[in-house]
Amino acid sequence: MKKFAVVFCLLFAMAFTVEAQRYAIIDSKYILDKMPEYKDAQKKLDQFSELWQQEIDQKQAIVDKMLKEYDAEQVMLSDELKKKREDELYNKEKELRDLQKKRFGFEGDLFKKRQELIKPIQDKVYNAVQKLAVDKQYDFILDKSEGITVIFADPKLDKSDEVLRNLGVK
Repeated sequence: MKKFAVVFCLLFAMAFTVEAQRYAIIDSKYILDKMPEYKDAQKKLDQFSELWQQEIDQKQAIVDKMLKEYDAEQVMLSDELKKKREDELYNKEKELRDLQKKRFGFEGDLFKKRQELIKPIQDKVYNAVQKLAVDKQYDFILDKSEGITVIFADPKLDKSDEVLRNLGVK
């Protein structure tokens, strides 16, 4: 009976000394969808995207027309004229690809506009999440909108340096 009481007391004491990690879950997509400024920014971004897509569609129509004309006249053209028309077609297609890349490619105009319009709103949400974490003393805040992502983690819990020490890396 004495052993049982000692073990029970030790377990009871350990339960109060173990510090539980506190965490919360948010849905950033839900939060952003509820923000009027995000909806406005998204609408502006969609307008730019539509405008740029129309520009690309117009250039594509020109290339298609040139290709159709070339196919129809190809039989009657001399080798020199064929080569010239093929070069013109190639240059127009390259121009079109370059424009698509400029507008919608990695770090293109759409990416830059998104950074300009959406990023400040996302930063605002991040700052609010960080304030919540500090005020409510959460160790972790996870975002469930697109899979589970750690939005905030208490820096005290980061054990990266300890792992590096164990690996012998300074």
